[in-house]
Amino acid sequence: MKWWRQKRREPPAAVVQVRREEGHPFGAVDRYVPLRTGEIALYRAIREGVPVVDAAVWKLVRLCGGVRAKCAGRAAQEGLEEFFRTVDAGWGQRGIQAFLDRYLDDMFTCGHALGEIVLSSDGKEIAAVLCADPEQVEVRLGDSPLDFKLCRAGLGEGRELPWQELLLFTPFQPTGDAPCGVSLLRSMPFMAGILLKIFQATGQNWERAGNLRFAVVCRPGEGEEAFAQERCSQIAREWSAAMQAGREGSVRDFVAVGDVDIRVIGADSPVLDSQVPVRQILEQLVARTGIPPFMLGLSWSSTERMSAQQADMLTTEITAIRRMAEPVLCRTAELWLRLHGFGEKAEIVWEDINLQDAVEEARAELYRAQAEKLRREA
Repeated sequence: MKWWRQKRREPPAAVVQVRREEGHPFGAVDRYVPLRTGEIALYRAIREGVPVVDAAVWKLVRLCGGVRAKCAGRAAQEGLEEFFRTVDAGWGQRGIQAFLDRYLDDMFTCGHALGEIVLSSDGKEIAAVLCADPEQVEVRLGDSPLDFKLCRAGLGEGRELPWQELLLFTPFQPTGDAPCGVSLLRSMPFMAGILLKIFQATGQNWERAGNLRFAVVCRPGEGEEAFAQERCSQIAREWSAAMQAGREGSVRDFVAVGDVDIRVIGADSPVLDSQVPVRQILEQLVARTGIPPFMLGLSWSSTERMSAQQADMLTTEITAIRRMAEPVLCRTAELWLRLHGFGEKAEIVWEDINLQDAVEEARAELYRAQAEKLRREA
């Protein structure tokens, strides 16, 4: 066999069952997956326009907080705790918790979160852990789902960012058609649009009812048609003077002769009751967040309180969200350990989620102690 016909032997690649097949010659265009940046402005507008949605996102961020790192060595543990407590998070914030709060906020709103580990000038220390705007990047998929690169958005085909290992990227609830994640607010635009229309119409109705507008009708009698225009002008002047005096705080009577009818414009128009539709829409929005309504200030029942089933479901939701953010924190902790010469593995430890009533927990503990006492005496 001639030398130019010999095939170069390379180590076998990792076997991936689900991989992208070859397409047209310009298949690189298909491999760029935009992160739905056009919808991010919509989601942020929903949070700004519907306060209950904004409060729900912040509640989830607060409930997911409380994190620390753990490793085997004592010296490594002390240094890692100091790093998690004092690392620069940008904009005057310090600590990994400040970074995590904004990271989770972007993940809920945009469907994915983007962060960066910033090294010092000598490359021996982590100078900061920063969050970035998720709209700044696009994802370029490789030949397999194991291969993807973050690229700067808005540069045509996209340019890969140079230090991929220092970038932090987390998709929120990725699906088959949206591997880069979907926003927590994805199913809210339709219902939020109806809710904002109701609030806008309510505001306009109150503006109409609060700032009264009058219709003054003068009907001339028999033989007074020739002076109708002059009388209407005189009534208009007197009416304007009376209204101006009222705005200045003084009282002035309006006296007219003849058949004069004064009515409030729109007073006979009924105002629609918005309580039922607004509640129905809010129920849909709150159900998407998974938070009990009374935690958002919605007192729909005088005896509403968190049941054990609701607490368990909310705890499950928070635990699932924590699992999404844990790899990013673990990567950051292990990079700090490697830069300082430690070979230990880092473990992320979250604070316990406590959603139950302290009185109920104490009563349950008392019942368990009494039951144990009865078993021992028997």
